[in-house]
Amino acid sequence: MKHKRLFIPGPVEVEPEILQAMGTPMIGHRSSEFKELYAGVQPKLQELLYTANPVFLSTSSATGIMEGSIRNLVAKRCLTIVCGAFSQRWHGIVQECSKAGDTIDIEWGKAVRPEQVDAALATGKYDLVALVHNETSTGIMNPLAAVAEVVKKYPDIMLAVDTVSSMTAVKIEVDKLGLDVCLAGTQKAFALPPGLCVFTVSQRAMERSADMKGKGFYFDFQAFREYHEKDNTPCTPSVSHIYALNVQLDRIFREGLENRFTRHQEMANRCRNWARQNFALFPEEGYESVTLTTATNNRGIDITSLNKALAARDATIGNGYGKLKDKTFRIAHMGDCTLDQLNELLANIDECLERR
Repeated sequence: MKHKRLFIPGPVEVEPEILQAMGTPMIGHRSSEFKELYAGVQPKLQELLYTANPVFLSTSSATGIMEGSIRNLVAKRCLTIVCGAFSQRWHGIVQECSKAGDTIDIEWGKAVRPEQVDAALATGKYDLVALVHNETSTGIMNPLAAVAEVVKKYPDIMLAVDTVSSMTAVKIEVDKLGLDVCLAGTQKAFALPPGLCVFTVSQRAMERSADMKGKGFYFDFQAFREYHEKDNTPCTPSVSHIYALNVQLDRIFREGLENRFTRHQEMANRCRNWARQNFALFPEEGYESVTLTTATNNRGIDITSLNKALAARDATIGNGYGKLKDKTFRIAHMGDCTLDQLNELLANIDECLERR
């Protein structure tokens, strides 16, 4: 089947070297070889996330650890900041886990303000805040550092953050920010195939988890720590993903973290400028995502037809998500994407639109 280069918000394009690593011959997940592999990725992940805490690996989508955060950490009530489809999902998980919870509802395309979080937390009703850092359904990036500072004012309240489409693309200093859970699936800015979740848990979150009832089995944070101490995972992991993760981490550090962050910002600037010139930006100014650009379809173009034209040029972009379908479209520029590749895509879009 002819391959189309992925400029969708995930999964993103995966380089041949990573796919080759996925094909490494299998080893037993309780073997000494696996323990060596697991231990080998730990210091790299800790450096990537600026944390001294363990970095756990879950063979699941990021949604699994979103659920795990709720089951392990909500004893009283969860406050979810809802500004798009994926933060809306997190509140849905709260409800499905039979936990008490409320939302701060933000208009899609807008970002939360720290004072909104402060006002809600001052009520004393909550013990966990759930935040999506980079909301891929709308293309906004919430002010993580400012929200984290607000949460620090309340010692009994924890902060769990979905960084699914920002981890590895922007600097996330987990310990400095005081994040109690920081999670990401590998199919976005990590530029790995889907199926693995990387996450951190603070010591105080571990302490709360220890006394929590009804955590379930698969996402019990205590089990992750117990097996981590033996350089392993509680359940059978996707060994192939961890081989690929190890190779990708080496690639990331060869590029250099600051260089990687700069590359993502340069691509974001380029794509935003293109969107402003040709359409309009959907997210509010100052809160635009660094890893994808969401454009308002103010010209009423047929996005499905555009993607068919792009497919002939071996590329594809993302339509708007949910209620934003056809009203917006999304161009991802994350992972191993380069500015040259993005420029080629934008030129192709321009040519396809001129011919219609």
